[in-house]
Amino acid sequence: MTKSTTTTKRTKGRKRIAILITSAVLVAAGSGAAFAYWTSTGNGAGTASSGTNVPFTVTTTAATGTALAPGGTGSQTVAFTVTNPGTGNQILSNVAASVATSTNGTWTIATGAGCSAADYTVGTPTITYGQIAPGASISGTVTISMKNLSSNQDACKGASVPIYLAAS
Repeated sequence: MTKSTTTTKRTKGRKRIAILITSAVLVAAGSGAAFAYWTSTGNGAGTASSGTNVPFTVTTTAATGTALAPGGTGSQTVAFTVTNPGTGNQILSNVAASVATSTNGTWTIATGAGCSAADYTVGTPTITYGQIAPGASISGTVTISMKNLSSNQDACKGASVPIYLAAS
């Protein structure tokens, strides 16, 4: 081999190495800078559904105590239960009791002078107010007595007096 052939081979080898190194550097440098992109913004909307409240269910048991008579000489206690029939917790904050029909209408017995809610006193319900879990109940009681009015109350003898309870 001649000196010029050795020099040519050496030069070609160096050129190849230089090309490989340059190519590697360009690929490495270009891979980070070769990206292009658009910027954008966007919006979206979705919905979720909330449950609704379900009216409490109020049930009563038969009254206990002595027969009602003018002047409050007898009183009766009615036990009741307030139930949450809904699927979420609900707060019981009030129970109101009155002498009224099952639809909260005016109650009277129209015989003679008549007998009405005005002949009776309904006490304040006794119950612990608060949160009621779904399907759970809270129990309470309320008392009823008969007023001693200056008018004839004979129409109230033997009356079945309805108690209306409203829970909220």
